[in-house]
Amino acid sequence: MDNATEPGKDQKIWQVVLAIPPGKVAGYGQVAEMAGLGRQARYIGRALGKLPQGHAIPWYRVIRSNGQIAFPQGSERYREQVSLLEAEGVEVVNGRVAMSRFQWR
Repeated sequence: MDNATEPGKDQKIWQVVLAIPPGKVAGYGQVAEMAGLGRQARYIGRALGKLPQGHAIPWYRVIRSNGQIAFPQGSERYREQVSLLEAEGVEVVNGRVAMSRFQWR
């Protein structure tokens, strides 16, 4: 089955992302594990990219496991993600978040 058409998988991911508290972040791999998807970290980004219009899922709290924002630095989505994270008190320095301080555990 094509991973791009698995709504049950997407729902599991979205539920995990909804549970990330304000002011915390999670890595793609962490979300995959918590959603029961093992090592399918790359699927997480695709699922978040399919969020319906007007959703309330805090997609911006999901970043790379090394603390890096995944969007190209300077892009509109990058600026949006940094702005949303900073509004919750997450410090972003040179496109990175200190996972030791802000990672959801």
